[in-house]
Amino acid sequence: MNLIDLFYKLSSLTVFRGFHESKLWEAFVSIAQVEDPDSQGESWLQSFLLNCYGEFCGEVLKSGGNISSLIKDYVLGSEDLPFAELSSDNSSVLRSAINFDLEALQELSELTSAELKDFLFKVGRFDKEDTILESLPKWDTSSMDLKSEFFDMLNSIGTGGYGIFRKNIMFKIKDGKLKPIENADYQDEDTLYGYERERSLIMKNTEAFAKGLPASNVLLYGDAGTGKSTSAKTCSAAYSAHGVRLIEFTKEQVTLIPEIAEELSKSPLKFIFFIDDLTFNEDDSDFYALKGILEGNVSGTGSNILIYATSNRRHLIKESSASRHGDDLHLNDTLQEVMSLASRFGLTITFSKPAKDLYISIVKGLAKEYGLEVTDDLITRAEAFAIRANGRSPRTAKQFIILASNDLQ
Repeated sequence: MNLIDLFYKLSSLTVFRGFHESKLWEAFVSIAQVEDPDSQGESWLQSFLLNCYGEFCGEVLKSGGNISSLIKDYVLGSEDLPFAELSSDNSSVLRSAINFDLEALQELSELTSAELKDFLFKVGRFDKEDTILESLPKWDTSSMDLKSEFFDMLNSIGTGGYGIFRKNIMFKIKDGKLKPIENADYQDEDTLYGYERERSLIMKNTEAFAKGLPASNVLLYGDAGTGKSTSAKTCSAAYSAHGVRLIEFTKEQVTLIPEIAEELSKSPLKFIFFIDDLTFNEDDSDFYALKGILEGNVSGTGSNILIYATSNRRHLIKESSASRHGDDLHLNDTLQEVMSLASRFGLTITFSKPAKDLYISIVKGLAKEYGLEVTDDLITRAEAFAIRANGRSPRTAKQFIILASNDLQ
């Protein structure tokens, strides 16, 4: 392999120019750009080249020790590609540029540690008796067809995702940017007990959304601990293989929704913007911002975005006694304004605290999941725990079962 030719090819990357920001590229450049071996003397040159090799190899080892896998992960995880244009563009210009880049990156993915050592031996003028190059760490390569892998991904981009959306299904907003939620907190539907009717409504709505059919923004309203946020995340995750991704916003980040929606407007994926525990104070500017977004004004969301929100308050706003004073006309206007935001959600689902029978059913389901024997004593203790805690709820039931499984109850 001619490393100088490869350097020129990689320097000419167009679509994948983001590769030039990687540490791997920086180390490769340092090695390839040694133009005049006589300028510093052999001792300095050899030390410099060995340092560059160590940096290059270190980047490969940090990513698992296989340079082929490292390059593939970069290509399939790239955020810089014009995916919307690629999925619809019929001209050959863009794909020609993609092919050029992929051929150069394919060649780099096949670079062995032995080939790089041979290059260092020649450029650095090491003695044949010098065994330092032989003792340097190595990396692995593996057989792959980068073009095939990339275009296979492109063909399934609407469901499998791209970039950070390829490996992750849930995200948060940090410093105004999307960040993956590692080890996202959601459960499989078959590990949730009770509220089957409520969850089925969310599931049907999410299924329609995933299929590109008409779907509604959803407000999950009800008592604390009844599983509102868990249900929203579970239903979203259930359709991740169909191209649905969840992005979590705090109430304070509501004003960022139009900006993020604009960034994602051309994506082939579907996005649920999830706002947990949504409650506003009166005269809160964020209240009016979200109202405008749900109305679908010029700064609203696109057809590939829905908003799912949870709240313990039916009308999403904390009302003061003062807001209910005044003449009948003023009072009616105030109440209409208070109710106006909640009415913008096409689907409102109520999660009420469970009655005794439902609570016991949830306890029994969780007990079996945790390998506990369901006895009259267990049920009695679960009821007593609910009285001492915050009342009956799925959250209370799970807290009890966790304690019971550890012999703490």
